[in-house]
Amino acid sequence: MEVVGWCFFVLLLPSFFFLPSHSQSDSFTSVLVTQNGLDFVKDLLVNKAIASIIPLQIPRIEKSVRIPFLGGIDVVVSNLTIYELDVASSYVKLGETGVVIVASGTTCNLSMNWHYSYTTWLAPIQIADQGIASVQVEGMEIGLSLGLQSDDQGGLKLSLSECGCHVKDIVIQLEGGASWFYQGMVNAFKDQIGASVESTISKKLSEGVSDLDSFLQSLPKEIQVDDKAALNLTFTGDPILRNSSITFEIDGLFTKRETINQDLKSFFRKSVSSGICPGNTKMLGISVDEAVFNSAAALYYDAEFMQWIVDKVPEQSLLNTARWRFIIPQLYKKYPNQDMNLNISLSSPPLVKISEQYVGANVGADLVIDVLEENQVIPVACISLVIQASGALKVMGNNLGGSVKLEDFSMSLKWSNIGNLHLHLLQPIVKTVIQTVFVPYANEHLEKGFPLPIIRGFTLESAEIICSSSEITVCSDVAYLDSSQQPRSRWSLPRSTPWRTNLL
Repeated sequence: MEVVGWCFFVLLLPSFFFLPSHSQSDSFTSVLVTQNGLDFVKDLLVNKAIASIIPLQIPRIEKSVRIPFLGGIDVVVSNLTIYELDVASSYVKLGETGVVIVASGTTCNLSMNWHYSYTTWLAPIQIADQGIASVQVEGMEIGLSLGLQSDDQGGLKLSLSECGCHVKDIVIQLEGGASWFYQGMVNAFKDQIGASVESTISKKLSEGVSDLDSFLQSLPKEIQVDDKAALNLTFTGDPILRNSSITFEIDGLFTKRETINQDLKSFFRKSVSSGICPGNTKMLGISVDEAVFNSAAALYYDAEFMQWIVDKVPEQSLLNTARWRFIIPQLYKKYPNQDMNLNISLSSPPLVKISEQYVGANVGADLVIDVLEENQVIPVACISLVIQASGALKVMGNNLGGSVKLEDFSMSLKWSNIGNLHLHLLQPIVKTVIQTVFVPYANEHLEKGFPLPIIRGFTLESAEIICSSSEITVCSDVAYLDSSQQPRSRWSLPRSTPWRTNLL
């Protein structure tokens, strides 16, 4: 990838995960890159861009020069190569329609071969000489302006509005050949070398923008999570450009693979906030609406994932009717000393609520008491539960994870084949099951977290979590790891099949 390819690869970090669609009202995740973030990636990419184009070949130059008393001289400069480039200062600035990047005080060093030949009336034979030379280009200014907008096909279009390179001064030093020809060489080629450097760099910038535009157009509109789910990562409008930040708003909901769940989108109608990190002191801000979590819960609930059978618990005596003989005498009388299972399934998708003071969830579940008798599973009663849990969030690497704890629960008898149950007597046992089975099971998966939109090679650093009305925002600086430092980590959601829980 050429100069611009490297530069905008990181300047547009968040956009590499997302492609645009068109309804500005359907945004559930946003990524904001602040001026600090832009400056960070700009400084990093200056070095990357230089490394990606060096060495850079300049086209061959030929010129005829007439010198008094000597006659016409044919001069050729070949193998003209930029082998060193140094940028004294640079900046990136956001306008109403795009991004402007300027590098000033740039110097570059070149090497070249030179050859000249001439004939003169003083000598009827051809005279020729050749050698090498070093060239230093000083005070070079490089600038380009890029437009960013969504297109009719739901892609992010990157266009080159302006591109320029200006060389202020050139110093040429010959090696080999006739030293008396030094001044003539400078006068003959200084302007042409400068013009060739300007046009070659400008051409590389234009090619880089075109390559990056093609790359953005080829990005998928969803990312597979597992065999059931994908993340809908389509833009919901053009990037929002301000004086010191750029914001990308995306759909961000969990969907069935290769489909966009319109029912979820209409149910979770929301537009995320645009100013997501107070003061923009961090490089990056990622805001996730509670609808993203609720869409994941709804999808896996519909896939019949959220059910499991509990046949082993820390207090194993809970799974025998003998333990229940004083609580449900009729159960023990009908099935004395029989082993049991607890079949737990959610009766509705969990509902996540986020506020400034609280992150929590309401979970509705059915707990079916099964008796195991002669290789038969006999359902004897079903208790409906409404569980209230609170959550704690943390950033682990580039993942947003957390944990939950039980706050309260209520229960009611849904049906029974063994007569009426005294639910107040069952409450301690049900609470034990929730705290020793349900909560650890949930935390096992919540601790893994889900990946935030950060490109491989970059990692969040000194991240902070801010909760507001219906949103979680991660405000963070960003560090870059080269290929030798990058961890090989994997993340996936649980399998979309019932789980057999064993917590011993």
